[in-house]
Order: sequence, then structure tokens, then C-alpha cells
Amino acid sequence: MPSTFTHEFNASAFKGKVSFSTGIFINGQFQDGSDNSTIDVINPTNGKVITSVSEGTAKDVDAAVEAAHTAFETTWGLHAPGSKRSMLMSKLVALMEKHADELAALEALDNGKTFNWARNADIAGSIDCIRYYAGWADKVTGQTQETTEDKLTYTRHEPIGVVGQIIPWNFPLLMMAWKLGPALACGNTIVLKPSEFTPLTAIRMCHLINEAGFPPGVVNVITGYGGTVGNAISSHMKVDKVAFTGSTLVGRKIMEAAAKSNLKNVTLELGGKSPNIIFDDADIEQAVNWAAFGIFWNHGQTCCAGSRIYVQEGIYDEFLKRFTEKTRTLKVGDPFAPDTFQGPQVSEVQFNRIMSYIESGKAAGAKVEVGGERHGSEGYFIKPTIFTNADPSMKIVQEEIFGPVGVVIKFKDEDDVIRQANDTVYGLAAAVFTQNLNRAITTAHRLKAGTAWVNCVNSLNSNVPFGGFKQSGIGRELGEYALSNYTSVKAVHINLGHRM
Repeated sequence: MPSTFTHEFNASAFKGKVSFSTGIFINGQFQDGSDNSTIDVINPTNGKVITSVSEGTAKDVDAAVEAAHTAFETTWGLHAPGSKRSMLMSKLVALMEKHADELAALEALDNGKTFNWARNADIAGSIDCIRYYAGWADKVTGQTQETTEDKLTYTRHEPIGVVGQIIPWNFPLLMMAWKLGPALACGNTIVLKPSEFTPLTAIRMCHLINEAGFPPGVVNVITGYGGTVGNAISSHMKVDKVAFTGSTLVGRKIMEAAAKSNLKNVTLELGGKSPNIIFDDADIEQAVNWAAFGIFWNHGQTCCAGSRIYVQEGIYDEFLKRFTEKTRTLKVGDPFAPDTFQGPQVSEVQFNRIMSYIESGKAAGAKVEVGGERHGSEGYFIKPTIFTNADPSMKIVQEEIFGPVGVVIKFKDEDDVIRQANDTVYGLAAAVFTQNLNRAITTAHRLKAGTAWVNCVNSLNSNVPFGGFKQSGIGRELGEYALSNYTSVKAVHINLGHRM
């Protein structure tokens, strides 16, 4: 029998009690993993155990896949019309809205992000995403093609079947919503693995999925480690498609496992080292504010973080002065405090990884303008950090740090900055700050990135696609584009009069 997590929140931002099962979720029921083992969930503010959740295994993935397959063949897929799928998804949206503060508090508790950002960005975005795809559920259609009067030809966009989904720890509920939304709208059944660092909102969502009335087996959630549960999903012969958000390194492993098993369809949303380009004619105040948001929001643990900040030489000194001053004003501390901008990094592993990059930058000769050290003596807090005088070959310029560490780099002209900005294996996002419309559009078009922002950063919408070029991924999340990840196109030819 899985344990129950009970916690009393008593912060000014949220007061309330939560209590729910922490088992793996298969066929609409919570249960222990097959080995009866558990995983400790750690509070990143102090390194102490919050609770333990059931640890899933490959055997549990087998059971979840069977449940998903049965649901697909009986109560979901082509057996549940789009109108029914839309209705159930809308019920889930209503429950998410009802429990929004609770979900935000759970996100802040095991992830460390601030309650305010969790509530107003992550949870609000998750609700919007599921609502958006609920609207699509009865609008997934094929086409009729004109051939000859002797034949009727048309296409059907059919659900793929059982899909595996593996989500990261930086935006736990939001990434769950990005995955569930289009998959459910198209009629697929799901086996999902949340990160072992941040499983609480995914588990709580399972209770809401049951309450909304989804048939058992439509959504199954297996908490566990990537090497066991993630690998089992990626290599499973009865999983028809896998979607993953996370590092490029792990993305390669998933793609390899998919290829070596049943050659399942794969979509990947991977790492980034996004350039943020600030021209001489930019509104400096706005550029500074957006640049700080671009790199330090979510503690820098954002795949599209603007970590390479290119500033044209005419305003470089003034920008750096203001950017450094702005960075010093960002409060690091308790995620539940109303004035906190940045909480702790998600885990000790991530904390150590970021600090190793900071030390690498120092050792290589880059200059620390602000930050460059831990904040406080408890938990996984790191001061927002800005480097200058960095050589393009340095690790802090080339590699994804996934933390509150930015590098400010001077450039001369458009050709110079485009060359530097595109000198990366990644291509997830980029930003341009200028008041010259022609320059903004031309630069956005020349950047090799899946998303290009002009005079803003980290601005996403449920109806606009998101994904990367190069080693930042395959396929697109969000918008109508994401629906193509979760359907198979069938062509039907009907003979109306041709005789042999």
C-alpha cells in the first residue's frame, strides 16, 4: 500500500493542507512499485526530505503499457469521439483551476521556484495549455483529395496509440501539460515519467485526472529513475511513440533506444545556449530588464535562457553598468516569500554542476562582475552571476549551464554578432533588442533558432509552436503543429466505378 503525503503549508502566499497518495499510477489506481522501493523527494531550500514516493521499475512500465493499450482499444482512441475527449479535458481544466494554489505550492516545495512565478506562469500556463487542446479534440481532421470521378480519396488523422512521455524537473507541471494536451486531444493513451526530483505535481494531477472521469488506463504515471523507467519506456516494443524534454545527452540515448526497439516515432525538446542580441539603438532600460529576466528567471533553469548576452560596442559599458545594478537587486531566498525572485537550484547535483561551471569560468580567465558564489550556507542557492571578458572557446560560452549564469559579450556589427550567435551546436531560441524594425526582422531571420523574440524573451503562448534547430530537438511543442506529433495519417482510396 503506497504511503500518503500530508503537508501543512503556512506561508503568507498559501495556507492549506494537502494529503494524497504517492504511489505509481496505473489503470486509474495508485500502487506500490513492483520492488516496494521508494525515492526520497528533497526540499532544495534545506536539503531535507519532504516525503518519499514509490519507485517504478521496468516491470511497472510493462503493466502501465498494457493498461494504456487496453484503454486505447476499448475506451479511448477511436472509441472516444473528440467531443468526449474535449469534455473530459475541460473538466480537468476546471479542477486544475480549483486547485491552482495547491499545485503552485507543491511546485515551489519540491522544485524551489517561487510560489508567485509558479502560480502566475507555470500553473496558469498549464491550465491554458490543456484548455487550448481541449478545443482541438473534435477538430483533428483529414482531407479529401480530388483524383478522378471514378474514385474517392481522403485521409484520416488517427491517434498513434500508446505514447511514452518523459518530462524534466525545471517546469514539472507545465511540461506535463505540454505533453498531455496534444496527446489526449488526438486520442492517444499515455505512460508518463516525471522527474524523480519533482514528482509531486504529476502525482497530484493523477488524482485530478481520476476525479475528472478519464477512463482507467488513459493516463498512467510512473515515478522512477531515467535509467530504469525512462529506458523502459524508450525501448518498449508496445510504446508507439516517445516524447522527451530534457538534455541533449539524454535525448540521444532516447533516440537510440527508440531506433533499436520498434523504431518508434520520437519528438525531442532539448538544450539551448540562446543568444540575446542588444543593438546600440535598443531601449537600454527595457533591454536590461528583459536580459535579467531572460537569464535569471526560474533560477536560470530554462532551456531557452538567454545565457549569451551580446551587446553592441556603442552601449556596452552603459548596459553592463545597469545590468550589474539590476542583478544585484534580485532577491534570492525563500520561494514562498512574496518579494523573492530566485529560489534555490533544484538539487545538490544541479547546484554542484553550476558551481563547477562558475569555477571553470574563473579558472579560464573570465571576469566575475557580480555573483559567482553560493548564497547563504543552507540549501542549493546560487547568487545571480554575470561574466565578462570571456573567450568564445570557454565552456561558459559554449555549454549549457542551466543555472543563473550569464556571459556579456561585446560585438561590432550585425555580421559579427550573427556569426557569434550561430556559433553553437544549439538552436532553441534567440532574442533581438532594437528599435529598427528592418534590423529586427532581418536579424531574427538570420538566427538559426526555432524561436526568435524581438524586444522580449521567454514569451510563450499555447497556440504558438516551440522547438529547436540543430541539437536543440526534433519536432514542435504547442500550437496546431504539436498535433502532428500524435497522429498517424492514413490514406483511403475508394473505387466508385473503375472495373477491371
